[in-house]
Amino acid sequence: MRVIFCGTPEIAVPALNAAAEISEIVGVVCQPDRPAGRGMKLRAPAVKVRAAELGIEAYQPTKVRDGSLAAWMRELTADVALVIAYGRILDAETLAAPRLGCVNLHASLLPEFRGAAPIQRVIMSGKTETGVCLMKMDEGMDTGDLLACHRLSILPSDTTGTLSHKIGELAATVTREELARYVQGQLCAQEQNHKKATHAPPITREDTPLDFRRGGTDLMNQIRGLAPRPGATAQIERTDTPTRRLKILQVELAPSNANAPHRLSPGEVSVADGILLVGTGSAPLRILSAQLEGKKVQPAADILNGRGLLGGDVLK
Repeated sequence: MRVIFCGTPEIAVPALNAAAEISEIVGVVCQPDRPAGRGMKLRAPAVKVRAAELGIEAYQPTKVRDGSLAAWMRELTADVALVIAYGRILDAETLAAPRLGCVNLHASLLPEFRGAAPIQRVIMSGKTETGVCLMKMDEGMDTGDLLACHRLSILPSDTTGTLSHKIGELAATVTREELARYVQGQLCAQEQNHKKATHAPPITREDTPLDFRRGGTDLMNQIRGLAPRPGATAQIERTDTPTRRLKILQVELAPSNANAPHRLSPGEVSVADGILLVGTGSAPLRILSAQLEGKKVQPAADILNGRGLLGGDVLK
């Protein structure tokens, strides 16, 4: 197989490795280098770094809908383009450039969670299962016909960070097991049930604030879905002290033996037997790790030792 690979972040690297094992990769496409870090120096995306290790120079177009990407693809005479987390919408000319078009590895069980943030949104919704679907791409947002879907359980402890790693590895498995079958005409395309479609829009600042009037399970899912980045946020209110921001990164429902001195109101902080609790609209949450404004991520014990949170504080 002659394959063009399109992807940008770390989650796409396992699929790139798998494609390299089973095919001839004739081209790699990723987004341009971006400023990153404290010095805002240009940093190459993970796919470009891995492609260089494989001896392949990455093509990084700044525009993808001006015909240049489609022309570049046509010159490579590829059988198929494999796309995962590329981050750009491809036009009809580009989609038709390889002999058998473009296929996408999407990180959800389509038609659920179409869009840019399926991993974050599936966790935030409280689902216990997701997966990777190989899909024939069309001009819509994840609306193409399905070729194969592999399922994956979501553990109660999973965050976007841990689930992204699992999704990346599953995408590699789908690549190894299904891509050649597609090129050989052995996969039967199936139209999605568009009436059952749900959407996964990008994460924005509006998604990060925690409303402690909500139930504990809903808040825990929000925190898991936003960890490790950008992190779910709250403001610490303490008498005679300026308000500070807190990112909460890991919580669990409070154990039954973690008895606060009284029933906690939403957002009220309590420390009982070294356990850091915050009240919600239902059962309290136990905070396991968080990041105080201007500091690194810390376990709850270090936050308590440094008096970053005290009983009687209020999170809003």
